[in-house]
Amino acid sequence: MMNKQLSVAVSGQGLYDITAQVASEVSRSGIEDGLATLFIQHTSASLLIQENADPAVQTDLKNWLNRLVPENDLLYTHVDEGPDDMPAHIKAALTAVNLSIPIMQGALTLGVWQGIYLWEHRHRQGAQRQLILNIQSG
Repeated sequence: MMNKQLSVAVSGQGLYDITAQVASEVSRSGIEDGLATLFIQHTSASLLIQENADPAVQTDLKNWLNRLVPENDLLYTHVDEGPDDMPAHIKAALTAVNLSIPIMQGALTLGVWQGIYLWEHRHRQGAQRQLILNIQSG
């Protein structure tokens, strides 16, 4: 078993491809068959496995979720950190904060068109998001 803390720089809302970073750590672990579990240590960002071929998919997902959970809704009472804060918490609650991906022959078993993404829900620039990667042998 191995635990590794990963840091991902983000610069505003969007999906950030972290597939290579996670795959590199899996390879470095030396574990041939097992499970990689990824956990994000934040309440206003999330994790996603999604198509990695057409960037329009990422744009459409972001636009759809922004329409579903708009900023400046008068229903929100948690507004001290800006108009994107409460919507970011709701978006994280609707998506995933952890992912599990099987490892076979020393590699992640992602499909041909799948990538691992950190989904940043806040607008702020220059932030760092922390993730924990747990790799267990099977």
